[in-house]
Amino acid sequence: MTDADSDLDVLPEDWQRALCVVAHPDDLEYGTAVAVAKWTAHGKEVAYVLATAGEAGIDSMKPEDAGVIREQEERASAALVGVDSVTFLGHPDGMLEYNLALRRDIAREIRRHRPELLLSINHRDGWTTGAGGALNQADHRVLGQALIDGARDAANRWVFDELLVEGFEPWNGARMIAFASSPRPTHGVDVTGHLDAGIASLEAHQAYLQNLGGPAFDVPSFLTDAAAAGGTRLGVVHAVTFEVFSL
Repeated sequence: MTDADSDLDVLPEDWQRALCVVAHPDDLEYGTAVAVAKWTAHGKEVAYVLATAGEAGIDSMKPEDAGVIREQEERASAALVGVDSVTFLGHPDGMLEYNLALRRDIAREIRRHRPELLLSINHRDGWTTGAGGALNQADHRVLGQALIDGARDAANRWVFDELLVEGFEPWNGARMIAFASSPRPTHGVDVTGHLDAGIASLEAHQAYLQNLGGPAFDVPSFLTDAAAAGGTRLGVVHAVTFEVFSL
């Protein structure tokens, strides 16, 4: 690691409303939810929007059954970090398409919630820089691009003007989009003291975690190690890192 690699800016926290937009239940719980726990504890408003119900994510369970369970687990998980607004858009898990319907649905939710900060997870091709790293999943890549474009759509009165008929006025108050778990982080959030809530939030996805296959997934160790690594880069005990784009 070079000095340049470790030079992270502090993510601004001079905002009141944030909207998290991801593809699947459990996407936010691999780090972002720890930051959410901090923010809601400090009185900030955070809402979740999920493009799918994650119905194709459990091999041993039919999608119609898995989707119901995963929605329930996501709502319980969100509540543990102070989030009571969880919306599912109903797009197909594993087959998420970048199209106007997805952009419209995201723009609608941005206009509905009127956030100053948008959050998601890594939308790049892989999870690490350089050759040989693990590839990212298709839905994550599609969702990230749709969110970037949907944020612009939300601000433009003449894009998806049917949203005006529905009563959703344009919103251009989103200042930035922050992507967690990016291989190219630019900012960090000090989450020291909030790790337990984030761990509980991921552990709430019991059905999903129990059906991953292979050795049991050690949630506390995974999140603690990741937060410690982020903390080292930010110069604090625990941190969550983000790649941030200005709007």
